[in-house]
Amino acid sequence: MLTNPHTGTRIDEVAPGIYRINTPLRIDAIPGGFNLSQYLIVDDEPMIFHTGWRRWFPFVSEAISKVIPLDRIRHIGYSHFEGDEAGAMNEFLAATPHAVPFASHVSVMTSLNDLADRPGRGLADGETFSTGQKTWQWIDTPHVPHGWDCGVLFDQTTRTLLCGDLFTQPGAETIPVTESEILTTSEAMRKPMDYFAHATKTAVVLERLASLNPTILACQHGSAFRGDGAGLLRELAAILDKELRAELG
Repeated sequence: MLTNPHTGTRIDEVAPGIYRINTPLRIDAIPGGFNLSQYLIVDDEPMIFHTGWRRWFPFVSEAISKVIPLDRIRHIGYSHFEGDEAGAMNEFLAATPHAVPFASHVSVMTSLNDLADRPGRGLADGETFSTGQKTWQWIDTPHVPHGWDCGVLFDQTTRTLLCGDLFTQPGAETIPVTESEILTTSEAMRKPMDYFAHATKTAVVLERLASLNPTILACQHGSAFRGDGAGLLRELAAILDKELRAELG
């Protein structure tokens, strides 16, 4: 559903109770443009994962309000500390008086408790919590794809992985969810931009995510993927492991 014809922002349900809010971004640095997504979880205790940039708050919040009243939100989190993940944190906290900000323990220590106007909740690796009908598990993914504080959320109910910057896809216009493989297009963007950390345990982290057997990969940039998420994660792990071995000689 298009919610703002000026910015092109839209909100679409990509899994039961999980909504992708997406805004196209046209910049000269990326031919064909780029796009940013936030994810709204509609449940007994609604959640927003990623806030978008501070200046985007008006049209991101506008999209959410087409589905639920903004002040119903109880959880506001992000995968790692960057502007497109957490820039509008305080704007959201001001509009959602009962919401608690959250991130990894590392991010709460290094960033969130300095940024946020309310104390943050640090999630431990493997910790689970409920939003009502859905049970979420936090997985620490340090330096995958980047950021010491990085982590992802997995919904054990719908097998949806909120995977942050993994499988970033270019293009200003991307469909909400696809069943076509997204590894080829994401690799075409990763290699020239080199935004992945060159970490030694990346393959181990990706295998851990694959073992969850996600059926939806809810990407922050690009279409969400419906299908064999474990297979795509293992393909990516093999590519990165091969590159690492070549670097180490």
